[in-house]
Amino acid sequence: MIATLVEPTLPDPRGPISRSVVELLAERAPLRSFNRVETSLADADPAGIDLQLALYLCYELHYRGFAGVDAGWEWNPGLLYLRGRLEDLFLGDIRNAVGDIDPDAGALEELDKLCVEPVNGSGLSHYLRDQGSWEQMREYFAHRSLYHLKEGDPHAWAIPRLTGQAKASFVAVEFDEFGAGRGARIHQQLFADLLDAAGLNSDYLGYLDDVPAQTLAVVNLMSLFGLHRRLRAAAVGHFAATEVTSPPGSRRMVQALERLDAPDECRAFYAEHVEADAVHEQVVRTDVVGDLVSREPELDADVVFGIRAFDVVEDRLADYLMGCWQAGRPSLRRELV
Repeated sequence: MIATLVEPTLPDPRGPISRSVVELLAERAPLRSFNRVETSLADADPAGIDLQLALYLCYELHYRGFAGVDAGWEWNPGLLYLRGRLEDLFLGDIRNAVGDIDPDAGALEELDKLCVEPVNGSGLSHYLRDQGSWEQMREYFAHRSLYHLKEGDPHAWAIPRLTGQAKASFVAVEFDEFGAGRGARIHQQLFADLLDAAGLNSDYLGYLDDVPAQTLAVVNLMSLFGLHRRLRAAAVGHFAATEVTSPPGSRRMVQALERLDAPDECRAFYAEHVEADAVHEQVVRTDVVGDLVSREPELDADVVFGIRAFDVVEDRLADYLMGCWQAGRPSLRRELV
């Protein structure tokens, strides 16, 4: 079924910061007002749900927006001021988690490390492959819907900030993400088909009210990197890490779905990523990252930062999900129906 919902509805606030944004967006945007949007961030947790939801709302204005929300808010200077303060806290938290980067660290060597899979690996996809239940798999789909229903969009912001072979190859990979010219094969649509087959809500941002901060941070990081030209190399690093780690993880997901006798549409989404991303891996490594750092070697450390930042947010989400499931509790705010 082709998804028809274009603009999602605003979610419920999860604290004072997100409440201030939700209430503001319900008003008509003053087109030429430079009044700063103020809210206290003194006790804000940069990794917490309140800040992450507020930031997600600010970013969503650059994608599809929200039903009933004035489109003028997208570039309202006052709201952008607040978004900048939220971004500073979020980026600072990620930089602290990544830690210092050795000046001799190279992006290509960093990607090589990602390509090495331990013999006896552990982690989220291993758990789902070996022992995850169908209900846990459905929860996982709901979490991932916050990204996969806009798959490819956050990384596309980097395209006008690249040149030469890096740009051409980046676009070639994104072309596949967007269905290679076929609307029914857009990866976003394939994931909507997966959700429908699993008996879940395939509306865009259909689970925004239900997911934790860790899920939102995964997508917020992509938007942060994509929307800031100064972070374009980090965006490329994040993109490369996504493509390099996708084939083995997707292969385990296919195995998990086969074990669970999941619908064909669920298996098809991950099978597509096993095949397509195996090709993308080499293109991204050599023609995107390799070309970028050869042209602008001063960006090498920023690419490494993007790769490691990807690991930080993905590991935090995996730890949260595994903690919930191993404790026998659901990972979403509301029970799936």
